[in-house]
Amino acid sequence: MHEANPFVSQAKTYDDWFTRHPAPYQAELAAISTLLPTKGKGLEIGVGTGRFAAPLGIGLGVEPVRAMAAIAQTRGITVVQGVAEALPLANGLFDFALMVTVDCFLDDLTLSLREANRVLGAQACLLLGFIDRESRLGLKYLREQKKSRFYRQARFHSPADLEKSLRAAGFGTLHWRQTLLPEPASAEQVLTGYGQGGFVVIRAEKG
Repeated sequence: MHEANPFVSQAKTYDDWFTRHPAPYQAELAAISTLLPTKGKGLEIGVGTGRFAAPLGIGLGVEPVRAMAAIAQTRGITVVQGVAEALPLANGLFDFALMVTVDCFLDDLTLSLREANRVLGAQACLLLGFIDRESRLGLKYLREQKKSRFYRQARFHSPADLEKSLRAAGFGTLHWRQTLLPEPASAEQVLTGYGQGGFVVIRAEKG
């Protein structure tokens, strides 16, 4: 993801979305938390404004957009400028890494996942949160994509797409959670698996 995108000039507008929509934000945090390791050294790739790293206790992030990184720093996050396809970090440094709605903006998804694998140590894991393009929410995003200031250029993925790319990047066992469920279920409920929720989290074990 490069700086020639709306996140450069509208970082605060993007960040304000989470304040205006607390219910889906908290649901996404809850789904991630069910799979997040409780200890170890963590990294968020595509940390954005720090809306996930800060409440989840992740102190380091990589982010290409300076305007986004500046907001993350106000939340106590140490931000390294860089892109997911070429992480400016040494091999095997981290026990876990997190990527949240980053997959749809990447220039090269599989290369980015290989880079995540590279900076993870043995027995480490990658958590990947994404909008399922096959869900009701994903289909809504696709219908309205041309009108969206942030998602106009996004390439949304299905669970099968991401499973294939994770396998190609060298990850093994996968664990799934989903939230933002359609009615009549509680939208904020977190379930195992995928296929119902608009927001899905994968925990991909290294190896």
